Amino acid sequence: MKTKWLDAVKIYADKKMLAMTGFGFVSGFPLLLVGSTLTVWLQESQIPYTLIGLFSLARMPYGFKWLWSPLIDRIHLPLFGRLGRRRGWALFIELCLLAAILLMSAINPHEHTAWMALMALIVAFFSASQDIVLDAYRIDSFETKEQGAGSAVFVLGYRLGMLFSGAFALWLTDFLTWQQVYLVMAAGISVGIVTVIFAKEPEKDRRYHENNSPLPFRQRLKRFLRESVIEPFKDFMKHQHWGLILLFILLYRLSDEYKAPMAFVFYKDMGFSNTEIAYVSKIYGMLATIVGGLVGGVYIKKFGLANALMLFGILQGVTNMVYIAQSYAGDNVYLLSLTICMDNLAAGMGTTALVAYMASLCNVAYSATQYALLSSLMSLPRDIFASTSGILADQVSWGLFFFIASLLVFPGLILLVYMIKKKMVV
Repeated sequence: MKTKWLDAVKIYADKKMLAMTGFGFVSGFPLLLVGSTLTVWLQESQIPYTLIGLFSLARMPYGFKWLWSPLIDRIHLPLFGRLGRRRGWALFIELCLLAAILLMSAINPHEHTAWMALMALIVAFFSASQDIVLDAYRIDSFETKEQGAGSAVFVLGYRLGMLFSGAFALWLTDFLTWQQVYLVMAAGISVGIVTVIFAKEPEKDRRYHENNSPLPFRQRLKRFLRESVIEPFKDFMKHQHWGLILLFILLYRLSDEYKAPMAFVFYKDMGFSNTEIAYVSKIYGMLATIVGGLVGGVYIKKFGLANALMLFGILQGVTNMVYIAQSYAGDNVYLLSLTICMDNLAAGMGTTALVAYMASLCNVAYSATQYALLSSLMSLPRDIFASTSGILADQVSWGLFFFIASLLVFPGLILLVYMIKKKMVV
């Protein structure tokens, strides 16, 4: 038994894991720069709450990145060809992302709110585009049985990136202006650039090959649409019950994602200070998420995806119920620490399992396009459905709110039971 666990853990010693950490970091930190960190800047700039809420629409590129993923999946960039398709795109996008964050840092949101919204949208676009190529790189770099561990380390880097642009950015505001803080945040891109330079291009074979024979533009366009758009989706539709697979990905994390927008509002209502919230949620919570992701990767390798998805899905619902106890305890920072750690531990496990499952569904020939579609579905509850959580919170008590949020785990679990029975998940 001990030998089996040691064999499962050894995967983390692979040199590719260092690249996964760097790519995870550079993938994770831009999200908060157009999310919660930006909302604090806007609030301190006296932007009306209505406009602050509308800024959440700037994150929509994350939910629709599948629309342009075929371009990134199939086209070689001429000036970056020596790096390979994946690394070439990664470096190009990271340079664009660096420029966008630098421009964002130069704007005063109080005086130029519309320009700030536009730059947030551009940062989100390049961040989502970077996710496309880095997800494809990760999928191409590991065999199916290694995807869980690869995903866990990628999520580890992702969470470290969010810690950088979350807690660290907020801490910096005690010493720097917001514009200067965003200049420091732009420096985070250097992690991705260094990783691209020293990482190796994945060696897996791909069905797509460049055809250098001259063709009329019309034929080249038709070939591109066939190979880049039609074939990836046709290939994915070969999965048995592919519609149910998409529905499952949409539902699996719904319970956690639904409550997320109201979490900080709940903490404030309970009487916690901003310092307590930042310290507990960004430090303890982030560490719990990282541990959950790593444990999840080992569990997947030992017991398989089906068992992991079921167990971690149940834990997501159970840990959401702990918030009910917090709603009665009120301003108890020790219980808050326990609540957030338990919630984030389960979230880290569940995210790792879902990411590994999505990776297992992708054909390496179309990994960027197919994974972009699946991960877009995973983000939709956060970007669209969860926007109604404030309406529910206005109508019911906090205890009932979190009870209802916990119940949202059942549709995904019921569908998972059916999928396991039909051998759609193993």
